[in-house]
Parts: sequence; structure tokens; C-alpha cells
Amino acid sequence: MMHRTRLLPLAIGITLPFASQAQEAPSATATAPAEACFLLENDAARLACYDDALGRTAADTRRADEKALAAKEAEAQARAKARAEVRAAAEDAKAEDLTLSERTRRRLGAWFRVDEAAEADLIANAGRGSLLDSRWELAKDSKLGVFQLRAYKPMYLLPAFWTSQVNERPSSPNPDNTVTEAQELQDIEAKFQLSFKTKFAENVFGDNGDVWGAYTQSSRWQVYNGEESRPFRETNYEPEVMLVFRNNYSIAGWKGRMTGIALNHQSNGRSDPLSRSWNRVIATIGLDRENWALVVRPWYRIPDGNDDDNPDIENYIGRGDAMLTYARNGHVFTVLGRHSLRGGDESHGALQVDYGFPINRAFRGHVQVFHGYGESLIDYNHKATYVGVGISLLDWY
Repeated sequence: MMHRTRLLPLAIGITLPFASQAQEAPSATATAPAEACFLLENDAARLACYDDALGRTAADTRRADEKALAAKEAEAQARAKARAEVRAAAEDAKAEDLTLSERTRRRLGAWFRVDEAAEADLIANAGRGSLLDSRWELAKDSKLGVFQLRAYKPMYLLPAFWTSQVNERPSSPNPDNTVTEAQELQDIEAKFQLSFKTKFAENVFGDNGDVWGAYTQSSRWQVYNGEESRPFRETNYEPEVMLVFRNNYSIAGWKGRMTGIALNHQSNGRSDPLSRSWNRVIATIGLDRENWALVVRPWYRIPDGNDDDNPDIENYIGRGDAMLTYARNGHVFTVLGRHSLRGGDESHGALQVDYGFPINRAFRGHVQVFHGYGESLIDYNHKATYVGVGISLLDWY
């Protein structure tokens, strides 16, 4: 089974270049002086560093949106003019009793006299420099090509990760996945997460539609539990493939930037009774405005049949989530909520808050607070409060 496969060696193999990339990106903190940007080898990272240091992003995004709106209005006017010319050409052709081929030629000529290339470029660059564009390369001129590692979810190390309620007997409705003997666990452990993405294909539908691959791995390590040989209590592996589209619409001051569809697998790679896994199809809707971003993700769980480690996982981890982010001057604050979207005894959810703040060019302070169900797969139906403190390597939105 796919969830039996351990992906830890692969993650370790890619960690070094990814961490190196993080160190080459001082643009993640606004405290980096403009002179430091000169040292960057990567063109995109250097440009982003200068933009961040000089505070150009918000203004550039507004200008791109204004140009895109003006281009859309100009395009609408041009199309209206073209339609009028088509009607006029048709009337002239009818009056002159021209042949069918000549009438067709005149109509097509009226349509294609409009030069739409410039307007199309402006529309395709709407939102350039916005929060979501900087993470997903949505605008036409933001695209940096394929097979380059990019940040995805937060990449952090929390040496202190405390829980209010240790889950000593993980359980599931499947009797094969219920622990009968209590585990000797401590309420303080360490937690770390690795996460990255890369683009597999670009502009698969004209000038839009990018295919991304991503991988996230998070571990809970009983590093202070010397009596039990400091075991890894839980590690979750999450590969996924996503198709992401650029959008350009407005809702109550928010700009609709992206939509996507993903195939997601998540498992802990353990044997029974500790095995947990599920597969999902996840839709993504992303909006932003100035220093804010909102990403909503409903999902559908692909059934596992009779061999289901956790048949009721949707009623705890949920059927969708929403993340609101505020990013300014190197400080990033996110609130992530999810819910089962059911009532009564099936009404469960969770809320997680992350705060990242600049320390130096390479590292950021990181505080995480979680309350509810499903902090990890093994705890999917276990409710507790968790508090973690440590460092993170990359910005995220």
C-alpha cells in the first residue's frame, strides 16, 4: 500500500538544497538592507529582495491591477466596435449582393482588425507582485520556469512542543487500528516540518494553468523521553500534485487570484495498529488584498474500501479548511480553521495559529498554537491543545 512507503530518506536528500535556497533569500525579511540583495545569485530572488527592501510590491500590484482593468475595458469597447463593424459589413454585403465567401471575408476582417495582443498581456499580468502571485507565479511575467524548488507550507523546527493531553492509546473504529496497551509518552516533545513544491509544467492551457508537485513531512519527536529511547512518536508524509489557474475577479475589495485542483495523499507509514492514511481531491480558491491572503480548500475523500485505517476521519479532521494570512515587514501571521461541516455528534474541527517574525537573514522566530482534533494523523480523533516555540526558515502565505 502507498501509505506503507516511508519517504523520510527522500525528504532528507532534498533538505540541503532547499535549506540553501532559504539562506539565499533574504527577501523574506524586510530587515535585510538593499546592499545584501547584490550578493544573491538567483535573478528572481535578487529582484524580490530589492522589491522587498524598497517597498515596491504593493504599489506594483495596484498598478498591474489598474492596467488589467483598463485593458479589459478597452477590450470590451473594441469588441463592441468590432460587432458594430461586423453588422455594418453584413449589411453592406447584403446590399451589394456579394458572394458568400466575400461576405465571410469582410466579417472576419472586421473582427480581427482589433489588436488584442497588448490588452491580453496586461490582463494576464493582473495581480503581479501580490502575496499569492509571489508564491504561485500566477501573472504572466512572474513565471520562472519548471523544476525550481519553491516554498510551500511553513518549514520550521519547534524544540519545545507541549500538549495538554497526551494520546497514549490511539484508537479508530477499525479494531485493527486501536492500541490496547498504553504508550509511555511525555507531554513535551520536538516538532519539525519540511515542505517544498516545484513546477512540473507551465501554461498547459494557452498562457494559463501550471502543474505543481509538492511534498510536506512533519514529525513529532519524543526527544526528551530518554527512558523510551527518544522515539519518533508520529511522522506524517504528504505528497500531492496540483493544477493551478490564474484568475482575475473582485469580491468586496478582495481580488480572486487563483483556483486549483489537487490529488493529495497523506499517511504515517506505520503498521497496524498505528497505521493511518487517506487520499483526497482538494479544490483551492485563493484571494488576496494588499497584505492579506485568504485560501479556502474544500475536499472530497477518496474511499479506501474495507481496509480503512480511519473510516471516520472526515468527521474530525474535516471536509475543508480556510487559511487567513497577514504578512508585513517580514512578520507573517496565519489563522487556519477546519471543520467536519456536520452537526451533532459529528461536529468537530480545529483552529491553528502560526506567527513568524524576523530574527536575522537566515532564521525567523516561530510560535504555533493548535486546539482541536487532528494535530497529526495518529491523533485525528483526539482533542487537545498544543503550543510550540522555535524557528522557521522561510516565509509562507
